[in-house]
Amino acid sequence: LGMFSELKFPVPWGHVAAKAWGPSEGHPVLCLHGWLDNANTFDKLIPLLPRGCYYVAMDFSGHGLSSHRPAGLPYHFLDYVTDVRRVAAALQWRRFTLMGHSMGGAVAGMFCFLYPEMVDKLILLESLGFLLAPEDTEAWLKSKRRVIDRLLSLEAKQQTPKARSPEAALQRLLEANSHLTAEGGAILLQRGATETPAG
Repeated sequence: LGMFSELKFPVPWGHVAAKAWGPSEGHPVLCLHGWLDNANTFDKLIPLLPRGCYYVAMDFSGHGLSSHRPAGLPYHFLDYVTDVRRVAAALQWRRFTLMGHSMGGAVAGMFCFLYPEMVDKLILLESLGFLLAPEDTEAWLKSKRRVIDRLLSLEAKQQTPKARSPEAALQRLLEANSHLTAEGGAILLQRGATETPAG
């Protein structure tokens, strides 16, 4: 298991990088590094682990070879969880093992809470996982999972914006906002629409 390959998964702000060991048809294991570390955290460990598994160690956004998020955007825990969801989707993994070190363990724990059906085992190295006050759990899980799923489905559907005539654009704006008058809509469109050769 000394040999590894480099992987890259596109995301809206660039890519998430990862390195992989073992046979790609083997049991999938996603490895999450700790705070300010990167995928190389697992270099010495992976060769000691059972063969026959496919180990993928990702670099969280802004770490290792992964793109940084755009300047001015914070790095929240939930954004790391979303990165994990993106990588799982890119690999087309339905069910896999999560191994997390330190902060990566907390991200892995949060992912398990949100997507229990996707994780068969959770391995925590120097990490407590992730704990919620019991009275908040249900609502928190529902809302956060909805946020991530919506975001990813929006990104998947991303296409070039439709070109419309000025009249059609105004019509669309008025349909979307019942409080607007036609005059108000026209004023907003002056600054809110861009003219292209198509419309």
